Amino acid sequence: MPLSFHGATNDPAVMPGDIGVTSSAAASAVATTAARTPRFLNRTFDSSQGSLAYKLYIPASFTGHDPTLVVMLHGCGQSADDFANGTDMNRHAEEAGCLVMYPEQTTFGMVGGCWNWFDKAHQQRGQGDAALIAGATREVMEAHGVPAGRVFVAGLSAGAAMAVVLGSAYPDIYAAVGCHSGLPLGCATDTATAMEAMRNGASIDQAAVLAQQAVPVIVFHGDNDQTVHSANGHTVVRHTLSATCANDAQGTEVVKETGMLHGRDFTREVHRGPGGAVLAEHWVIHGAGHAWSGGSARGSYADEKGPSASAEMLRFFRNVGYAAAA
Repeated sequence: MPLSFHGATNDPAVMPGDIGVTSSAAASAVATTAARTPRFLNRTFDSSQGSLAYKLYIPASFTGHDPTLVVMLHGCGQSADDFANGTDMNRHAEEAGCLVMYPEQTTFGMVGGCWNWFDKAHQQRGQGDAALIAGATREVMEAHGVPAGRVFVAGLSAGAAMAVVLGSAYPDIYAAVGCHSGLPLGCATDTATAMEAMRNGASIDQAAVLAQQAVPVIVFHGDNDQTVHSANGHTVVRHTLSATCANDAQGTEVVKETGMLHGRDFTREVHRGPGGAVLAEHWVIHGAGHAWSGGSARGSYADEKGPSASAEMLRFFRNVGYAAAA
């Protein structure tokens, strides 16, 4: 069954206005055809913090009704196009009818095009990379009428670590975080400690203190990741649960399951708080390395085997969004 953020209807909206035809029926047909054409647009956000290039995917299935936006942050050495190809997120967004935004770091921002997830100057609200990405997100929200509670952020590696930063710094914008092969907030303060955390894994004691309104997180990590130790995925989950006091809250439930999808075994844990709200979901992909699970070989750092991280993240975001609206 296709994912759906916008309810039962999936019919494109008919755009109003004069489009150069005399028949209203013909005008409607032309507008409907235009609405069914997917667009992948190049955009630039400018602010006092600097400029940020990004790409915006508007699927043919996007109706503008109850819109949803997913912000995707690439890893080091990747571009927006490469990340879109490797995650295959645009195809999944077509099924879901949601917008997808791909901010793109430059080599001027950081060597290798990495997000500055380990630098405190970029971890704070209103500063650095965090402020630029949040500002560009607001720009897209305003342009397409996306309400609060319907915006989510996900990433891979350095992009995943930056997604965690954004979930903490801007919980009023991002309703949930998708962290694939990433690291917890505050586990490093410079390149040396960043490399240490990547190699050996960060502990909960090394992570920064999160606000009590920490947003839900879905984590994917391969247990054979030789670039970012898989212990970091566990710490991201524990960090989120600790921030919401869920690690010792009465009534907290953890459901664990194992299985195999597309040639990869996996273990999945779902953490629910009192009342049944999902606080965190953790997928460990057995035998997988530093690559997007269930991705496409058209992009880098993608593993075609295993459960689709893109599909599962969209499913998670959809449920979080519905729960918030309830």
